Amino acid sequence: MVRAAIYARFSTDLQNERSIEDQLVLCCDYATREGFEVVETFDDRARSGGSIFGRDGLLRLMDRARERAFDVVVVEALDRLSRDMEDLAGIHKRLTFLGIEIRAVHEGVVNTVLIGLRGLVGQLYRDDNAQKIRRGQAGRVRSGLVGSGLTYGYAAVPSEMGRRVVVETDAETVRRIFEEYASGRTPRDIAHGLNKDRIPPPRGRVWNASTINGNAQRGSGILNNELYIGRIVWNRVRMLKDPDTGKRVSRPNPQSEWQTCEVPELAIVSRELFEAVRARKQARSQTAPHRQRKPKYLLSGLLRCGACGAGMSTKGKDGSGRIRIRCSAHTESGTCPEPRTYYLDSVEEAVVDALRTEMRHPKVLAEYVKTYQEERMRLAADSEARRSRLKRQLESLDREIDRLVDAIAKGLGDPAILGPRSTELGRKRQDLRVELEAAPASPNVILLHPTALARYEEQFSKLHEALSRGVRSGDSDAAEAIRDLVETVTVHSEPARSGGFAVEISGRLTALLGDPPVSGTGRRVGGMVVAGEGFEPPTKGL
Repeated sequence: MVRAAIYARFSTDLQNERSIEDQLVLCCDYATREGFEVVETFDDRARSGGSIFGRDGLLRLMDRARERAFDVVVVEALDRLSRDMEDLAGIHKRLTFLGIEIRAVHEGVVNTVLIGLRGLVGQLYRDDNAQKIRRGQAGRVRSGLVGSGLTYGYAAVPSEMGRRVVVETDAETVRRIFEEYASGRTPRDIAHGLNKDRIPPPRGRVWNASTINGNAQRGSGILNNELYIGRIVWNRVRMLKDPDTGKRVSRPNPQSEWQTCEVPELAIVSRELFEAVRARKQARSQTAPHRQRKPKYLLSGLLRCGACGAGMSTKGKDGSGRIRIRCSAHTESGTCPEPRTYYLDSVEEAVVDALRTEMRHPKVLAEYVKTYQEERMRLAADSEARRSRLKRQLESLDREIDRLVDAIAKGLGDPAILGPRSTELGRKRQDLRVELEAAPASPNVILLHPTALARYEEQFSKLHEALSRGVRSGDSDAAEAIRDLVETVTVHSEPARSGGFAVEISGRLTALLGDPPVSGTGRRVGGMVVAGEGFEPPTKGL
């Protein structure tokens, strides 16, 4: 008897759960009429047919199909499998390759023509449905209803979709944020204060600067939301589904496509206050330094807080101009359990000194020599192999050209054909000769001279100064040089050593030598790191 699997799906949680059971009954009746034995059923509840991502039932069906667990897949209609042309064609192609037939209750045996037609109809239905939904949202906005999700400070009215009312307790927090920002406080300071006062955030556990500041172009963030002055702004962004991941991503729309509606009953802050905040944000964006992708300091992007694992960032300078660093989690939201401030140059010096000590270790030097010799031998082998290949090609061309010339001389072929062929081969031979002459000769594999090791140590003795100077001058190679060795630098506080600090370095040599990370220490006085005290005996490996 033919073994059959049944697949059922409905699209949203607004549909009746009975839809799955109804589809299964319909497909079972069809299988009975056709003489099939139903061996497995698969379903996806409240899952869109626009993508195969997130549809566990369909993915399990395909897994079982590869195991040849059934011979036929029965569905109510092809749009249950997918409403995307590419996905539907792919499912059909894979099942056909496995020798598994698709049967639709309302359409019978599925072939390539039906797949193409139903895939097109399904995708057109989705696109048309999306346009109708957007039309409906636009109409709601014109009526003074919100066309998007719930905004902090408001609650939905259960009886009217899109209707909002002000939640006064949250509205007080919104006013506090606007007033504090207009008075000169930064989003980070405001977030710290809200977390300190244990005010619940819109989502997550704590307030962050990004929640307050947002993105001006997309209108996200509390300070950018015009609903707080009684104005609905809809269609700032459009949502697209990434075909490779199935995730929805937003894209900003041009301002000409935005739709606005005045709803003064929803205003929480005055327009004067909102404009003052907007003016300050604009002034700050114009005067803020340009953020470059290149590392600004030797350890930019590498530093981690030993207390909470968050990154570390600069926190101004002291009176002498020395740069300070601090945990970013504490700076952004005040949530680090043990916030400490250190001098950047002291941490850099500790890292480089630890590297310098570690790189002089005999095990590292031996690896250096071994790698040097292996690379020299590889280059020699590659060069010799290339020259040998070119010589063989030249010899082959010489023999072929000789055969053609002999054939022409003996009248064994048409000169009109053999002549141009011989000329073409002659050009190839000349090109190969030029390439062979340009190919470097095999380098001599020699032992590493002792002066090379001395040079190696000399370079490391100047590592800190050279790398720091290169990074400051904008030399990206200098910044990458340290990153070839170091992946992360975790800064730990050591109260037992009179407020000292320790750096834990993880990098490429750790994996190479199979040893624990190296560490170095320094001394911390008056809340800031000052001159280092030296190092504990370094752990082997980096």
